[in-house]
Amino acid sequence: MIRESDRFNVNHPNLCPGLRWKGQFILAEPDPTVPRSNDGLFWCIHTQTCIGPDGKLAEPGNCNSTARACHGTGKCG
Repeated sequence: MIRESDRFNVNHPNLCPGLRWKGQFILAEPDPTVPRSNDGLFWCIHTQTCIGPDGKLAEPGNCNSTARACHGTGKCG
């Protein structure tokens, strides 16, 4: 089971380059006085949905392992 703090952490060193979230497209410096929303709106660029090519949820907690078949390539197998 993935801890909630790891589930939405986009600072994993092995985060798949195919994972996207709306925070990537906000052109503003983070404000430490504003709490993080942790809205969990993530998607895979290969499927354009919240489900990756391997049928698993596309979110940082799942997309940070190079052992995942589709990691970085979008191909399974």
